[in-house]
Amino acid sequence: MMLSFFDQFMSPVFMGIPLIALALTLPWILFPTPSTQWLNNRLLTLQNWFIGRFTQQLMLPLNPGGHKWAMLLASLMLFLISLNMLGLLPYTFTPTTQLSLNMGLAVPLWLATVLIGMRNQPTIALGHLLPEGTPTPLIPVLIIIETISLFIRPLALGVRLTANLTAGHLLIQLIATAAFVLMPLMPAVAILTGTLLFLLTLLEIAVAMIQAYVFVLLLSLYLQENV
Repeated sequence: MMLSFFDQFMSPVFMGIPLIALALTLPWILFPTPSTQWLNNRLLTLQNWFIGRFTQQLMLPLNPGGHKWAMLLASLMLFLISLNMLGLLPYTFTPTTQLSLNMGLAVPLWLATVLIGMRNQPTIALGHLLPEGTPTPLIPVLIIIETISLFIRPLALGVRLTANLTAGHLLIQLIATAAFVLMPLMPAVAILTGTLLFLLTLLEIAVAMIQAYVFVLLLSLYLQENV
């Protein structure tokens, strides 16, 4: 039975029970738990250094009011990186290739930044819909355009993450299938294809980390406009 290349993006089901909840909770088990000892192991020290550096760079452009989001954004970053990286392993499922999951993360967080701006500084938040010095005849058109661009933001967050990961997984599967088919026919070409597959896998590891960082970075930029 020939399977479609898109079957790898179907949510796995076991005895009628969707396993996406299991795929979302397992990454947290892989993180080393902090201890009360003064001296930690190398893995925990590296993890703490990474979280500290990332949080410092993320909170740098924000005023102190936005620093309350540091734990949430750092946790989201680790969560997305874990899901994206684990999805590159064989016989695994990548939940972040599901648009519904990414939109479920993007919409509430984007809406929270908008509501914070409306509550704390409504004049400035509404002022973003109309650039200063706009000619009077263009005011209604620009308000409509800026409102549409505001509501497109969560869609762009979710679609960007989904599209990049889906495209990478499809490319890896296509090239791996080509290498497998070419091995008995043209071994030299199959070896070159395998080398390309290895390089593409390294690229996908970088994309998995970069897309998680971009997702959280854009959320911090939306927060910066409203705090």
